[in-house]
Amino acid sequence: MRQVSVLDAIRDGVWDYEPESIAAEEYTATRAMPGTRDKLDVLAMRAEQGLPLWHDEDRMSYDDGVDRPPDVG
Repeated sequence: MRQVSVLDAIRDGVWDYEPESIAAEEYTATRAMPGTRDKLDVLAMRAEQGLPLWHDEDRMSYDDGVDRPPDVG
């Protein structure tokens, strides 16, 4: 069942809308770097689907990601 998103609620004039709580296991985290187009696309998709914007395991910094080059030395 698709939940109402905050965008739908705003469009319908429901200003005190609070989405249902959704467990982190029910949607995926992203490894996209903060501030990138990829991260913004994930946030937009989450908003459209009525999901929380943030996931506890989302990438928070460069050092959190798999893109980090190996240590040299």
